[in-house]
Amino acid sequence: MALRENEGAPERYRIQVEPEMEGQRLDRFLTDSLEGLSRERVKELVLDGGVTIEGVAEVRNSTTVHAGTWIDVVVTLRDRTRAGSEGGLTYTLLYEDADILVVGKPAGMVVHPSERVRGGTLSELLAVNYPGLPSPQGEDRPGIVHRLDAETSGVLVIARTEAAGEELKRQFKAREVHKIYTAIVYGELRFDADWIEAPIGRMRGSERVGVLSVANGGRKASTFYRTVERMGQATLIHCEPKTGRTHQIRVHMESIGHPVVGDKLYRGKRVLRLPGGRFNVDRHLLHAEQLTFTHPTTGERVTFSAPLPADFDALLEILRAKPDPNEA
Repeated sequence: MALRENEGAPERYRIQVEPEMEGQRLDRFLTDSLEGLSRERVKELVLDGGVTIEGVAEVRNSTTVHAGTWIDVVVTLRDRTRAGSEGGLTYTLLYEDADILVVGKPAGMVVHPSERVRGGTLSELLAVNYPGLPSPQGEDRPGIVHRLDAETSGVLVIARTEAAGEELKRQFKAREVHKIYTAIVYGELRFDADWIEAPIGRMRGSERVGVLSVANGGRKASTFYRTVERMGQATLIHCEPKTGRTHQIRVHMESIGHPVVGDKLYRGKRVLRLPGGRFNVDRHLLHAEQLTFTHPTTGERVTFSAPLPADFDALLEILRAKPDPNEA
């Protein structure tokens, strides 16, 4: 039973745990009990101290609930004033019309808030600059229809209307969106172009999200790569993922012995030997360079690109000047 208090004020709910809910996780119980709140949003409320059980604040989402106890929830508005504050990162506007935005995300910017990250995310900054964005992926993700890893830079399309959001979601799900990523990988690739067909699963008890193992619940994953430039100890490539698994390109390139330069998770055993010592690579050098999709309103097939960031250009200049300092 959930009782709403103080209409017009910050939302406050008092919920009594029914016998059939005995033993549930707190975040799952609240998600099922409070209509309109995503599980991610509920987790955030718990961590922020907005949930009390029998008058005692509870900040653990994994706490189990017990029949007959009363749980109070205060649903406050998200603080949007911090958006863009972390490290001064902001996006680049590449295109804008009444239905969509196309932006370039810098490396280091998280796409949307999560249980661990709040403030300075792309979706929060967009919500400030474009009030009223729809939330096709959840209320804490205004405008977001697809994502990039925090350290991956590049182009993203943002929905400005509900209809545009639903249509773009459909295109991504149906694999009608064409994506080209640019990466610098270790070593000389054997082929100028090839397909990597290897399932990606999850490894329990490990920070590594992707592993190439059907036995670990692997899902079909397919990536096409093309060599752009060979530079001795590293290669510039284009990758076209045909499926959208987590960390797919990074996992696939490591699986063939050519991990992405700077990758801290899927790094293999490769190193770069550069003149003057080590080049400071503080993120994996993967960039979402091009995105092609059908405009959700006009029906026109459109392509948008984001230029390579400065860290790519800096390393490429060094590698092109002298690929290997041990060479004569």
